[in-house]
Amino acid sequence: MNTQAETPTAVFDVVKQVFSVVFLVSGIGAFYYFSEVQLLYRVIGLLVIAAAVVGVVLTTGVGRDLWAFMKESKQEVRKVVWPTRDETVRTTMMVFAMVFVASLVLWLLDMFLFWGVRFLTGQGA
Repeated sequence: MNTQAETPTAVFDVVKQVFSVVFLVSGIGAFYYFSEVQLLYRVIGLLVIAAAVVGVVLTTGVGRDLWAFMKESKQEVRKVVWPTRDETVRTTMMVFAMVFVASLVLWLLDMFLFWGVRFLTGQGA
């Protein structure tokens, strides 16, 4: 059997993640606790705490993996061939036209069904 024991690094990573969550929740609580302080200072304090939490989380294994994923995603986005403005406008107009046609068909279907029900129930005059 291939079992892996918890390494001290992994345990320390979990401790850092729990500490980060507690620290962030405490920062949000402090934001509301010090409501008499100007909003600008409270927002700056909350942003500093959030930046510190992000910094701590990025030192964990999960944080490093997430950072690597974001960097790879940025590289992949650069490889995408984006449509030209003309293609985008044409496609948007086709979507609008199809939505209009579909709504017209559904409206006509609804109108004829309503007339049919009124005729069958004798409510039409």
